[in-house]
Amino acid sequence: MKFTQKVTARNIFRYKNRMFMTIFGVAGAASILFAGFSVKGSISKINEKQFENIIKYDMIVVQNDDLDEEAKTEFNNLLNSEEIKIYSSVYYEEVTKVAGKNNDTQSIKLIIPENDEDFNQYISLADRKSQEKIELQDDGIVISERLSKLLNISKGDEITFTDSSNKERTAKVSGICEMYAGHFIFMNTTEYKNAYQKDCESNAKLLLLNDSSTENTNSQAAKFMELSAVKGIVQNTTLYNQINTIVNSLNQIMIVLIIVASMLAVVILYNLTNINVAERIRELCTIKVLGFYDNEVSKYIYRENMILTIIGTIVGLGLGKLLHQFIMVTVEIQSMMFGRVISTKSYIIASILTIIMSCFVNLAMYYKLKNVK
Repeated sequence: MKFTQKVTARNIFRYKNRMFMTIFGVAGAASILFAGFSVKGSISKINEKQFENIIKYDMIVVQNDDLDEEAKTEFNNLLNSEEIKIYSSVYYEEVTKVAGKNNDTQSIKLIIPENDEDFNQYISLADRKSQEKIELQDDGIVISERLSKLLNISKGDEITFTDSSNKERTAKVSGICEMYAGHFIFMNTTEYKNAYQKDCESNAKLLLLNDSSTENTNSQAAKFMELSAVKGIVQNTTLYNQINTIVNSLNQIMIVLIIVASMLAVVILYNLTNINVAERIRELCTIKVLGFYDNEVSKYIYRENMILTIIGTIVGLGLGKLLHQFIMVTVEIQSMMFGRVISTKSYIIASILTIIMSCFVNLAMYYKLKNVK
């Protein structure tokens, strides 16, 4: 080691209390910064993941029972209009299940495709962590991940839910799929027969529009609602807007958190550096008398600050990862799950910002060190 490196190492370990104060102070600020950027990144793309990668249909059109020929013709004509890109027949039902800490009744969308092969065009079922595709099995159902967490069940467990006729149905969970908004149960016609003891008859259509804009989706929904053949419409636009509102609110909170964390980093580093200089004023005066120039005296302090800042940043990133997971679990509502993936960008930005804050403090302290005599 060079002489200056030996001096830096000696000073760091000589003032142990200040060393730990700096490391944990920087770690606290870095962890909040990292958590702020990570949470912002995790929640900002929920709508994109939910309504582009997972749920691809624009609406579910639920039909009335016992339709006459005229009603069927009107319905089919609208289904085959130019506005509709593709559609598929499914069985749709709203079922319920008591879940969560408060034992609230959760509304669950039960969807059973008539044709399993083209179902992926409308809904993509996959494991969130491995992204492995999930197929509908003859001896089990697929449930959304948030529902599985509320019920504290995993693959292979049984779930009992209440159907629209207020009868309890039991099925084994064969898969848990990635889903960020709403509760879902998916099964094929064979499993439906096992659970309901009757054949499955389609009562709804999954629709994919040529123009998926909110305005056009609302317009097409209104056209379907005018038909006597239609019992109801389930649109994604309402849920999309709800998620947007929540995401925008959380984004604003995270921006405030990031600003506060940046200010905290500056205050901590400035105060600790100020104390460091004040306590070692005689030492700094002595080395100036021995021939150290202003820049050399400044570097004498800067090296210690930067080393401790880097160590504190590394510790802070680890703590920030835990804080991110805690925030994600805490802010989730019963019908919504936020992302868990942390982008590399969050690590880089949080680290760079913390180091920039340290450089800013060093620059502010330069004039004080220059006036040491």
